[in-house]
Amino acid sequence: MIVAERKPIEKILEMVAPYKKILVAGCYGCVTVCLAGGEKEVGILASQIRMARSKEDNPIEVLEQTVERQCDAEYLEKFRDNIAQVEAVVSLACGIGIQYLAEKYPKTPVFPGVNTLFLGANIDVGKWEERCMACGDCVLDKTGGICPIARCSKHLLNGPCGGSQYGKCEVSKDVPCGWQLIYDRLKELGQLDKLKEIIPPKNWLRAKGPRTLVREDLTLER
Repeated sequence: MIVAERKPIEKILEMVAPYKKILVAGCYGCVTVCLAGGEKEVGILASQIRMARSKEDNPIEVLEQTVERQCDAEYLEKFRDNIAQVEAVVSLACGIGIQYLAEKYPKTPVFPGVNTLFLGANIDVGKWEERCMACGDCVLDKTGGICPIARCSKHLLNGPCGGSQYGKCEVSKDVPCGWQLIYDRLKELGQLDKLKEIIPPKNWLRAKGPRTLVREDLTLER
């Protein structure tokens, strides 16, 4: 899932300083799971903004609304009535949802209330860890289901680098060596021969702009 964290309240107050009526927009998707932008977080942020502005003797009206997903046009339509009433929006969705909301309502400023961090897994209560960098060319079949781009500090496609010791990365003793993890997994699976295969460099060139996925089997049905 996409992992995000709330921006400092000082930054958000700075964004909405010129406005008297705003909407705090939440999302029931990934940001709810990582406790950054769900309905509860919307309520907390709205209260913080109201209290901070009240202390400045500069009151502000804050509307609150959370929808299923902000990265899906049909759910963005639900914001229409509230956005028609406000001067600006603070979105607690990921960077994708924020951009899509701004595109949907181009006449209303939309500000980010969170920092989008990475694609990660919930490995413990209140702890998320990066597992994927969305490179667009997955090699997990060759590396025992462990991503060398996300799990190796140097993003090596062919490792290890020679700098790890006792299964730990030279970057930090608290960081497991990604390629040690890959080796151990392949050994357990009886697939160490996969380490003999050289994985070619990825093509990071994006000369054609943002990546787009088109499922023709779906678009042809419309």
